[in-house]
Amino acid sequence: MRIETLPDPESLAHHVAEWMTSTAEATTGPFRVSLSGGSTPKALYGLLASAPFRDRFPWQRASWYWGDERFVPHDHPESNYRMTRDAMLSKAPVPPENIHPVPIEGMPDDAAARYEQILQKSYGGSVLDPARPLFEITLLGLGPDGHTASLLPGEPVLEERRRWVSAVAHGRPEVRISMTYPAIESSRHVAFLVAGREKAAILREILDGGSRVPAARVKPVGELLWFVDRAAAGD
Repeated sequence: MRIETLPDPESLAHHVAEWMTSTAEATTGPFRVSLSGGSTPKALYGLLASAPFRDRFPWQRASWYWGDERFVPHDHPESNYRMTRDAMLSKAPVPPENIHPVPIEGMPDDAAARYEQILQKSYGGSVLDPARPLFEITLLGLGPDGHTASLLPGEPVLEERRRWVSAVAHGRPEVRISMTYPAIESSRHVAFLVAGREKAAILREILDGGSRVPAARVKPVGELLWFVDRAAAGD
């Protein structure tokens, strides 16, 4: 685990944009990224689509996926896809075929199964090999209750180890589609982005060890990073 503390959300977003760009520049093959929703990632996405990062990032090699999504139309104000599209994908030279939003047609369970098939096609198999991660980078947020993606406290999705994607029908007003632990953990770099004083208590609980909240249970096959601002870091 690596923890890096930045002065404020703006510095955090800029630091992660530099880290993501440098990480991508150091690779030569396909670069799959799992994205997160939220205000801190939104600032990050805006930076990636602006100079100087826009001119450095290898957009042609990068493919974009979503760790979770509300089961709402893609143009809905609360859609993670829409937020990312408006902040980054519509402003950067991203090949349309490299964008893989969560399906939102039909029933939630069917949509989750279709997204799992999309991931497996990109991966080239239905069994995850720890030596060959699904993603290069997985971005995650942290809720005050300890959830991450839509891995919500007390929900059955927390115990799913076979499926890569699952519908989450309870725990929030709207149904959500979420990657499960096996897909999230199959990443060369898993990075939590945490900003704000309201996250300080749960962050401290997780970093002290022994916590069983959903975010604390993420054990990637690769590197685990926490990028936090000073308010979230507390003391």
